[in-house]
Amino acid sequence: MSDSDRRHGVDRVQAEEAVRTLLRWSGEDPAREGLLDTPRRVVEAYTEWFSGYEVDADAYLARTFEEVAGYDEMIVLRDIEYESHCEHHMAPIIGKVHVGYLPRGKVVGISKLARVVEAYAKRFQVQEKMTAQIAGCIQRALSPLGVGVVVEGAHECMTTRGVHKRGVSMITSTMLGSFREDARTRAEFLRFIEVGGPRR
Repeated sequence: MSDSDRRHGVDRVQAEEAVRTLLRWSGEDPAREGLLDTPRRVVEAYTEWFSGYEVDADAYLARTFEEVAGYDEMIVLRDIEYESHCEHHMAPIIGKVHVGYLPRGKVVGISKLARVVEAYAKRFQVQEKMTAQIAGCIQRALSPLGVGVVVEGAHECMTTRGVHKRGVSMITSTMLGSFREDARTRAEFLRFIEVGGPRR
């Protein structure tokens, strides 16, 4: 068995057997034709869905740029789509992340900010924690004057079970530095991202 078939002390055979156990518990027969390949498919899906555990999010922001011709205004990246999973019910959370920061002499490639979002999203999460993790990562890497992160999420643990309420989205935010201390900076960021409002 190769190293790629073993993750975090669990090998692929054990993981696939766990899926068969859940199928049996649900009332199904894992040996029937339509389910024969399901354990393999689920394990492959989990490898993709939870790939964030294999990633060091801070490493994405290790390379910064200081030749920005003195640019010192807010940088905002909005509508970064993400897919995550609720750590309480293992159900999907799907939404968007908006990131802004006020640079202090150095900036980072915008694709790296999207990769940071993905690194934290592709783990079992609660939205509040993910919001704080993204902001903290940017703060550690860039030491900017301020950071703002707003996350919107639709939680399938609420729409497909329990109260069964569709069309509900959750919004969380983490504001650090000038985004927390200066109402004008915070207002500018929120105006740029216009959460829940029209896009120009």
